[in-house]
Amino acid sequence: MKAMLSQPMACKTEEQIAADRDRAIKNLEDRGYEVVNTLFTDEWYGDEAMRKRGVKNIPLCFLAKSIEHMCLVDAVYFVDGWQTARGCRIEHDAAVAYGIKRIYE
Repeated sequence: MKAMLSQPMACKTEEQIAADRDRAIKNLEDRGYEVVNTLFTDEWYGDEAMRKRGVKNIPLCFLAKSIEHMCLVDAVYFVDGWQTARGCRIEHDAAVAYGIKRIYE
């Protein structure tokens, strides 16, 4: 079984994001899930590389990539606070619309 995270990141430090992510990954692994990485950090997703490719809306690019990865998973794990994050709400709507299992922290 595979799962991905839907994690709010706005207004959080790198340390907070990492701590939330580590906690969520442990929770999923304890449940027997393999976690599909949706934290796109390679050079292709750097701000400058995206601008060079003509990306006009970087947050939307990340959201599109996350939604693309939803086709690879059996479940999406929604980290606390997801309800207040625009991208997480959109991911939630997609999971509901396409019958993907939702797990809430």
